[in-house]
Amino acid sequence: MEGNVLDTYACLYVIRGEPFRSGTCLDLISDETVIGRATTSDAPDFAFSNAFISRKHAVIRREGDKAVLYDLGSRHGTELNGAMVKPHVGYPLQSFDIVKLAKGMTVLHFSYIFADQTLEFEPLSLTQHLQLPDKPIAPSPVIVWEKRECVVDGRRIAMSEKEYLLLQLLHEQADRLVAIEEIKRTVWPERSTGAEGVPDVTMDELNALVYRIRKKFGKDTFAISAVRGSGYMLELDSI
Repeated sequence: MEGNVLDTYACLYVIRGEPFRSGTCLDLISDETVIGRATTSDAPDFAFSNAFISRKHAVIRREGDKAVLYDLGSRHGTELNGAMVKPHVGYPLQSFDIVKLAKGMTVLHFSYIFADQTLEFEPLSLTQHLQLPDKPIAPSPVIVWEKRECVVDGRRIAMSEKEYLLLQLLHEQADRLVAIEEIKRTVWPERSTGAEGVPDVTMDELNALVYRIRKKFGKDTFAISAVRGSGYMLELDSI
């Protein structure tokens, strides 16, 4: 509409949340944006279909130049970077924050930085929250940091130096997006740095390292999700 320009001040990117596809960008343009589950009588601004999401689950309010998250007393709760938030208490958001609704049934990545087009999420491994009744649940992997090894299905698998550094970094900041620049500085400290002080590491090298971890330890051992151009996140529910 002419003369009515939408002011997108931040975005939510869907990592997981029906009916949206992974990577969908949800623009924050209003002073108050309600997140919830659509019913015949309620239509929140961003509506998810999962039955564990409350009709009015959470709200993001624009307060000054900040986006502030409030849980609206939802039945199954809201998490910010892995910690449960208190109902009706404001939590200022920062870029790379991860918001989970209903114990991870819906996972959103918040950012003040948004591209001209939807960011592409690469789900390297997704946590399976619902198991079929007749499907046996495999033992959880055990990480032995001091020995730099992981025990998967009773097998001890040694970690290489780079595997160890990446997994330790992602584990320390589990359920939070870790920026590519921080990963490069932590995993490749020996590399020469460019003008911005970031080690000279290509995305092909980083992607190859993550691929090796998947192949070596099993694709479902570490639930790592990637936001192309931004960073990686490890979902702690899986280990």
